[in-house]
Amino acid sequence: MLKNKLVGMGVALITPFKENDTIDYDALRRLIEFQIKNGTDYLVVLGTTAETPTLSEEEKEELTHFIITQNRGRLPIVLGIGGNNTRSVVEKIKNTDLSQVDAILSVAPYYNKPSQEGLYQHYKAIAESTNTPIILYNVPGRTGVNIAATTVLRLANEFPNIVAIKEASGNFKQIDDIIKNKPKNFMVISGDDGITFPLITLGAVGVISVIGNAFPKEFSRMVRMAMRGDLEGAREIHYRFTELFELLFVDGNPAGVKSMLSVMGFIENRLRLPLVPTTIKTFEKMRFVLNQLNTKI
Repeated sequence: MLKNKLVGMGVALITPFKENDTIDYDALRRLIEFQIKNGTDYLVVLGTTAETPTLSEEEKEELTHFIITQNRGRLPIVLGIGGNNTRSVVEKIKNTDLSQVDAILSVAPYYNKPSQEGLYQHYKAIAESTNTPIILYNVPGRTGVNIAATTVLRLANEFPNIVAIKEASGNFKQIDDIIKNKPKNFMVISGDDGITFPLITLGAVGVISVIGNAFPKEFSRMVRMAMRGDLEGAREIHYRFTELFELLFVDGNPAGVKSMLSVMGFIENRLRLPLVPTTIKTFEKMRFVLNQLNTKI
């Protein structure tokens, strides 16, 4: 059942790069195995955290194929397919082999800032182009446009294959309105690690996580504890990560999590322009906090 597959902690996988700017598939293989062995519930491929705008179409296809092959059906796969040209998104969906994909994550159209009716028509066209389940992705801090609760609920009620929303607006009233009024089988997923704990207490079913790249065991444990009502235990883990949540995004995403993984020895600290690594100040502070955190876990 799809709902069970999307409950818990999904991880938005990074794309490791080598010094020569090519994809580091050996590091990616290690990272995938690390996720599978340490409690991650599903993998999100070609999300924002993967630096998708800097990847060529050929690289996106190779990366998707590599992750699906390496995963070998062990975890559900969510594939990011989105954009601000509805026709191109629909064509991409129609021309992509989705036979081993459990759901599509589709970000709200960015830059051209459509109206709420434009957002509705965009997702209507996507939903009608495929039988694959669709997860809406609302991240107004990146896209410049917010998918209002009324639009989310309209889509959720009219299209059975629009099954969830990844909510990263940070607007608790809006998210609460969606949870309160949504159809029974529609899911709200946190899109922000730092507010995952409180959102689960409101009725969210988990998170698509960035920090889970580095701490899958600990963060998935927090999510599971919160989901089963052990709020005291979940809160304790949540507070252990509070300072890292701030460091994670102070110099942009995925610069923060790549610095973490670099400190931990998983990857080279490489990003593709226009993204750059965290500042030395952030990197050293992150190293200090990670050392403290490792003594407590």
